[in-house]
Amino acid sequence: MNSLPIDKIKEMKNEITRFMMMYRFAISEIETKIDILKDEFHFLHDYNPIENSISRVKSPESIMKKLYRKGGDLSLQYIKENIKDIAGIRITCSFVSDIYRICDLLQKQSDLKIIEVKDYIKNPKPNGYKSLHVIVEVPVFMSHGQEDVCVEIQIRTIAMDFWASLEHKIYYKFNKEVPLSFLEELKEAADSAALLDAKMERLHHEVNAIKHEKEDSDDLLGEINQLMSNNQQFSIPKELLEIFHREEK
Repeated sequence: MNSLPIDKIKEMKNEITRFMMMYRFAISEIETKIDILKDEFHFLHDYNPIENSISRVKSPESIMKKLYRKGGDLSLQYIKENIKDIAGIRITCSFVSDIYRICDLLQKQSDLKIIEVKDYIKNPKPNGYKSLHVIVEVPVFMSHGQEDVCVEIQIRTIAMDFWASLEHKIYYKFNKEVPLSFLEELKEAADSAALLDAKMERLHHEVNAIKHEKEDSDDLLGEINQLMSNNQQFSIPKELLEIFHREEK
């Protein structure tokens, strides 16, 4: 490296920086879409299916380790075309039905191209791992033009996420050589988490059914006359409601 001209070193640094930045920008694009959905569900619906979301971009060292495992050319273009999880977002939901709802909403967004869907909920991994993995391609507009960047979105319930976090810690605690007894208990824990998800979803539906039966029309009318925006509450002018009523006719 030291034998290279200074200009060449600067050029290489800029290329690597641009390469990493486009994945960070792709994450920002997806996070904005998630935030919009969260706000819409919060203000316009009775229930928000998105509990939490976190994101990460693999470090250059992690990218190279994966490249060496996979094999292939040592080029940024090859990495971009063959390593699809450099940028990742994990979305946690309360219920299994929420997972498929969020996935469906993302698939309907015209600027996202679905590259691959791996359903580890309907088809769990042998160790019990469950999650829905969706690889999307998102356009990122930079100064030199458009880059189509892959982002891996993992969607799972809170119970699935807790299990996956524990499994990950145990896996590295034993340096990837986990004793059989632990593997068996982890599988049992995954089965228990699946039963918990099913029971909590059933209770959720039962509570909603009772809630809708007890809704009071006067309370609903009072809520309709109030508008929430940017965490501020406003009264809706009578004239605005009349405009909406006329347009409905």
